[in-house]
Formats: sequence, C-alpha cells, structure tokens
Amino acid sequence: MTEILIRNADVVVTMDAQRRELKGADILLRDGVIAAIGPGLASAGLVIEARGCVVTPGLVNTHHHLYQTLTRAVPGGQDALLFGWLKTLYPIWARFGPEEIFTSAQVGLAELALTGCSMTSDHLYMYPNGARLDDTIAAAGEVGLRFHPTRGAMSIGESDGGLPPDVLVEREAAILEDCIRVVDRFHDAREGSMLRVGLAPCSPFSVSRDLMRDAALLARDKGVMLHTHLAENEEDIAYSLEKFGCRPGQYAEDLGWVGDDVWHAHCVKLDGQEIDLFARTGTGVAHCPCSNCRLGSGIAPVRAMRDAGVKVGLGVDGSASNDAGNLVAEARQTMLLQRVARGADAMGAREALEIATLGGAQVLGRSDCGALEVGKRADLAVWDVSGVEAAGSWDPVAFLLAGPMRVRDLIVEGREVVRGGQMLTLDLPAVVARQNQLARRLME
Repeated sequence: MTEILIRNADVVVTMDAQRRELKGADILLRDGVIAAIGPGLASAGLVIEARGCVVTPGLVNTHHHLYQTLTRAVPGGQDALLFGWLKTLYPIWARFGPEEIFTSAQVGLAELALTGCSMTSDHLYMYPNGARLDDTIAAAGEVGLRFHPTRGAMSIGESDGGLPPDVLVEREAAILEDCIRVVDRFHDAREGSMLRVGLAPCSPFSVSRDLMRDAALLARDKGVMLHTHLAENEEDIAYSLEKFGCRPGQYAEDLGWVGDDVWHAHCVKLDGQEIDLFARTGTGVAHCPCSNCRLGSGIAPVRAMRDAGVKVGLGVDGSASNDAGNLVAEARQTMLLQRVARGADAMGAREALEIATLGGAQVLGRSDCGALEVGKRADLAVWDVSGVEAAGSWDPVAFLLAGPMRVRDLIVEGREVVRGGQMLTLDLPAVVARQNQLARRLME
C-alpha cells in the first residue's frame, strides 16, 4: 500500500457536484485513488505540505499534436492562415522519423506536466520514415501522464485534390489495419486506465468519406472514441460546402461522427444548428483558443456551446500553431475571449478552470477523473500562491488564471511526476538538448 498526504492546503478546489472549495483541507491518496478529504488527516506515507497553495484536479488536455514541439516558430508559417501554415510545415514533417516523434512527445508531455496537466490526448496523423503511434506511447510511459493517444491518418494527397503532399498519406486499408493493431495492443478500457487509444482521421480535407465512415464503424466495434478536426475556420467551411455540399456538422452526422464517444477539435465556426446537434447527441468539443488566435481562425462560441449543454474541454493544440503547451494559459485565454465576444460577465475564472479540469475529463469519457472526490483517481496539481505575483490577491482560486504558470507539484495516479517545479520522471535537460539537436538537423 502506498500513501501520500497533501496537508494544510489553503484551498482545495474539488470540482465535485457542489463545486465545493475547502479551506485548510488535507487530501489522502492511497494506491492511486483519493481515499479521504478533510481536516486533520494522518498518514504514515509521504507528506506534502501545501500551506500557501491551492490544490486542483490535474488539468486535462483534449487536443494536441505532440510531434509539433520540434517545429515552433518556423519562418514562413507564422503569419499564415490554416491551409498556408500547413503547406509550409508538411515538407518539414515529412523528414521526421521515430526519434523525432518520440523526443518531441517527451518534450511536449513534460511541458504539459510542468503546467499542471495530468491527462492528455494526442492526435498523431502522419507516420513518415517508419514512425508509429507506439513512439508517442513509449514517451508517455516514461513521463507518467495519463494518455489518450489517437491513431490519426491522412489518405488524400495533393494529386487527389487533398491538402497534404502525397508522401505523407497512407493507403486506407493499411490505416484501418494499423488502427486495429494499436487498439488491440494498447487500449485499456478499465477504470483508472493510464492508456486509452482513439481513432482520428485527420480532417475532412485530408481523408475520404469512406475512411471517416469506416473509422466510425471500427471504433464502435472496438469500443474506443473518435476524434478529428472540424469547422476550424472559414477555409474549412468553404471546403466542406464545395466538396460535400453541406456544412461540417451535417458532414459529421451523415458519417456517424456524432455521439458521446466523439469529440471534435476547434469548432470555431459551428452555427446554432450544429451546436444543438452536438448538445443533443453528447458530442464533445476540444476548444483551442491560443491556436485559434495564432492562426486567425476566430473566437469559438464556447458560451453558446456551454449554455446549450455541449461538453467542452481545452486543448493546447500543436506547438507549431500555438508556440506553447500551457493549459493554464488556455483557460485564461478562454475566459478573456468569451468576454471580448460576449461581455465582461460572459465567463468567470472558476468556469474556465472547470472547463480545464472536469470539462476535459467529461469530453474524454473519464468519469473517474477531473474532480477531487473520494474514489476518484489520484490526479492533482498543487499551485504555490505565496509568491510575489500573488501578493495582494483576495481570491486565490480566481488568481490561478493570472498567476503561477508552473505547477509546484503534480501527482498522477498517486505517483509524483513534478516536485518543487522539477520533473521527477525523466532527465529533462538531456531531453531538451536532444530535441534542440534534432531541430537543428531539420533546419539544415
């Protein structure tokens, strides 16, 4: 039996059904599960003093492209819209191999961990030069985050009217065969699972309708979730209208891509009917505000989605379109953009924090995560609010969205991943040095 006691937290933000915030509380973790919450708890195991700290559930990232940490701030793509940005980067990504995929995933996962993220999805949709989904899964196993990788794919290259170069697309039969392989080998559906695999054809402009439909049938046969990009910007909408004669929501519905086992990334341009469709069917959304801003895609209608009952989580998206992988920054940007679009009362800090924790867990179908309650998995973040940036703060919970951008301690499944702001699970300086070597090789 292993125990950790988090003791004397200034505030514990539970995200339970009553959204309780407990002052001066302790949290007892036992064998990967929250065993008790309240004052005056005791343990013979490791004791972590949390005075001067706010404790929250671990943050949840619902959309990422971990491989992109190798291509931050690439000249030529920084000021382009989505399609132009992709065309700049596709030739660079085509030179990746297994080591690039593995190392970039290590860096991206460590960056998430250091900013309080305990569970993340990843959308890997290209496999150049022998790379496989296995490479990112191996990286997550080292870092220690709860991982939801998705087996993405592109099947329509430029010669067939698609956006990606032909060298990055795969045969659809081979895609489906590998989807079966990774699900059978890696997917763990049990409560408390550290690894669940999803299926994720990249986007309507890079795969066929047949592959979208076949992936949905396969996912339901295997009992795994579905993920893709949808309604990301005006170019995306125009492509759907021209190629399919309908808006993205209808395209998704026609192909079986709605339901509580589906979540779509971005959804910046969903209209009222599509929002109602997602609410009615339990379809989730990964909101990526910083990337949406970086690419000039627009402000997603998060307020309207939430009011309609759509499940919404946050995503950092790839670091080539965001520059960073910080979920606290995404939560703050979510709050600010909804206020810009709808007024100062459109969203508060606590709702943004809820989207970053419980909301993300709901999108990923994890009823065992996302809140600090007895019986839930022991995933939590400890935030130091005693520093100069917090001096004078009256509300330490609201302050989280403006203050510490780096977590003090992160615990996942009852195991320490970050302690005192430092990674415990891998030699981060060595990994960063290798990442920079790989980036220089790509530049040359």
